[in-house]
Amino acid sequence: MRFAFLLLLALAVPAPAQVPANPAQALKPWSGGATPPLELTDVDGKVHRLADYRGKAVLVNFWATWCAPCREEMPSMEALRVAMQGKPFVVLAVNVGEGERAARGFGEKMSLGFPLLLDRDTSATRAWSARVLPASFVVGPDGRIRYSHFGAIDWASAEVRATIQGVVR
Repeated sequence: MRFAFLLLLALAVPAPAQVPANPAQALKPWSGGATPPLELTDVDGKVHRLADYRGKAVLVNFWATWCAPCREEMPSMEALRVAMQGKPFVVLAVNVGEGERAARGFGEKMSLGFPLLLDRDTSATRAWSARVLPASFVVGPDGRIRYSHFGAIDWASAEVRATIQGVVR
């Protein structure tokens, strides 16, 4: 009887209003200290140094092919890159612990147009404290981390894009 009452009560209480944007999807302002260095080779053998991108906003994303949330957010990250073309913004996707073949195959399958960097020994991942995948950091043109997000996020959402554009200016 008690169960039936609780069930009826639960059904009678109106559901909360739909939240227009998922607050969990918001980029969080960074308060974690200095930006670690980043120097890794991409799947084509080119070396990328975060310091070489000074003057541009950089999205540094740590991911792996076996990570379902990473695979889920990649198309929106590519959409953000395309939407930001012509602006001082780049995406650096750091593959965690896998080889060139796995990362390249994934990038080709997903039609990604940004560099896929290889962190085979996970030293960069540890330096950036990317303990959860995906882990993302938005670095400002001055080289300082401005925002972070742990878990999948819709990079093409209006809220996220507005935050990124605010960093680019």
